[in-house]
Amino acid sequence: PILLMLTVILSFAATLGVSSLLFNHVFGFPGADPVVPLFGFVFLVALGIDYNIIQMTRVRQETNKVGTRQVVMRALTVTGGVITSAGVVLAATFSALAVIPLLFLAQLAFIVAFGVLLDALLVRALLVPALSIDIGKKIWWPSALSRTEPDEHAATDDDTPGVTPTPESGRIR
Repeated sequence: PILLMLTVILSFAATLGVSSLLFNHVFGFPGADPVVPLFGFVFLVALGIDYNIIQMTRVRQETNKVGTRQVVMRALTVTGGVITSAGVVLAATFSALAVIPLLFLAQLAFIVAFGVLLDALLVRALLVPALSIDIGKKIWWPSALSRTEPDEHAATDDDTPGVTPTPESGRIR
């Protein structure tokens, strides 16, 4: 949980930094309402946590059966499309606020849209799975999952549910 919170905070910090550079040097905005970063933080942290829950719940469900490395790849395949499409739709929705002629809403729209895309496309698709694989079963600390070994007789990445391999070759017909 600590690592996942750090990825959400890192994503927010990167979004705020990029937004600040663009607002000051590209868009030439005269300033910002002091609550813009707070609103951006609330939206991005809430969404980042939701995306973490979706992805890591799937990983946790099967970790004892296969092991963290293999199940992270499976969970990324299963949840990746959902998280990416939800992020793109949400970013497009918030981008619509940018056309309203209020500086506060234009800045908030950019921060949330950029932050959601960064979180969905890079952090959840690359950073969290990579860190999960590198750290291995210790990612589950302090739970008992960090101390247990996966079932050696469980399915492997080559197994497909509902299809049995042939005894001669071990390959799927």
